[in-house]
Amino acid sequence: MNKTCEHVWTECIKVIKDNVTMQGFKTWFEPIRPIKLENYILTIQVPSQFFYEWLEEHYIDLLKSTIKKELGKEGRLEYSIVMENSTSTSKPYTVKIPTTNRRALKNPAVNIPLDHSSTPIKNPFIVPGLKKINVDSQLNPNYSFENFIEGDCNRLARSAGYAVANKPGGTSFNPLLIYGGVGLGKTHLTHAIGIEIKNKFPQKTVLYVSSEKFTHQFVDSIRNNNQNDFIHFYQMMDVLIIDDVQFFAGKEKTQDAFFTVFNHLHQSGNQIILTSDKPPVEMQGMEQRLLSRFKWGLSADLQIPGLETRIAILEKKMYADGIELPKEVIEYLAYSISTNIRELEGALISLIAQASLNKKEVNLDLAKQMIDKFVKNTAREVSIDYIQKVVCDYFDLPIELLKSKTRKREVVQARQIAMYFAKKMTKSSLANIGMHCGGKDHATVLHACRTVNNLHETDKQFRRYLEDLEKKLSIQ
Repeated sequence: MNKTCEHVWTECIKVIKDNVTMQGFKTWFEPIRPIKLENYILTIQVPSQFFYEWLEEHYIDLLKSTIKKELGKEGRLEYSIVMENSTSTSKPYTVKIPTTNRRALKNPAVNIPLDHSSTPIKNPFIVPGLKKINVDSQLNPNYSFENFIEGDCNRLARSAGYAVANKPGGTSFNPLLIYGGVGLGKTHLTHAIGIEIKNKFPQKTVLYVSSEKFTHQFVDSIRNNNQNDFIHFYQMMDVLIIDDVQFFAGKEKTQDAFFTVFNHLHQSGNQIILTSDKPPVEMQGMEQRLLSRFKWGLSADLQIPGLETRIAILEKKMYADGIELPKEVIEYLAYSISTNIRELEGALISLIAQASLNKKEVNLDLAKQMIDKFVKNTAREVSIDYIQKVVCDYFDLPIELLKSKTRKREVVQARQIAMYFAKKMTKSSLANIGMHCGGKDHATVLHACRTVNNLHETDKQFRRYLEDLEKKLSIQ
């Protein structure tokens, strides 16, 4: 056989590259080095024991088929595992492991002298070798409790967060899991808790990290064969904040590492704070042992903020930036963007920038133009609240009356028009529209839409009402 190990592995890599994702290839195949080819046995060198186990568990069939293709039916693969001692200048130790009898070799008995006692704990966020006191908390000072507007939508989560900040690790809220949709303030609240803890307990080590960063650091530790240093670093934290834990789903080894960190911190009485886009019961792809631990403490949700809370958020932002805007503009923004606080604040900043750069006065017309460009996906889907406000202003009715159960003709007509525009201009279900209009059912909404369509065809005055309202709602 005249083939070299490099040639065989190069040919194998061509096949493998076509059968795995680019990220998977870079992570698990680029670090491999072919070192020997003898008697139809190709020996490849991998960075660690874990690396070998991962290949055997996830890619063994692909590896076998490629080896057979290049070397024939007698082709076999052996692993050479590098065990590096970071405190030594000697050559790395190598352990050969054949692909046969995989179960028996899951934890091969190899006598390798390893001395990690003198290896410094590595801080994956700054520079290897720094001590615990030097850890940068990664907290944003702008995300404080003072800048977090409380409302019915977030009262439980904020109160629990404040309790944790006053007594980290000493409440029953450990872990504290805060969940909710995009842009509702999960990250802000967790940063606020961390900042408050740092202010009250300067000696405590607090660390905020996204789940994505945690995962990338873990993969790097596997490549560098220093998983123990990675886990030890996280186990040193007094308060650990992990953002978006739902992204651990499907990453079994990352979950194993986090499970080890979680157990250590919890048993040591240290505080764990987590965020997610859904409650534990709805998380898919997570190990049950992790999910059960998420339920040990408190799971508090952040809901979509009500109109009053949205207006308060905008006013707080304006006050902090030292600007003033007409009340009708603030109300329009609050009515138009109802589901995402981050987007709401972004719209305010964009509006002010538009006015400053173009030297225009900030008024309702400018706000409407800006909203149409700023939120392309939702600009033509105004909120049900805003539709109700425009209809009530047009007919000079209090909005509470529109949502009441009164059967007065003028109120019923206004309510039906509001339902009609809500169905036409939003993606809300009939049931949701009915709920916003005083708890009516979907059949009532359907009847209202039919009534409005009939009157539009037969009543000239009524048709003018609809045309005027459609212009006011600025839907082209």
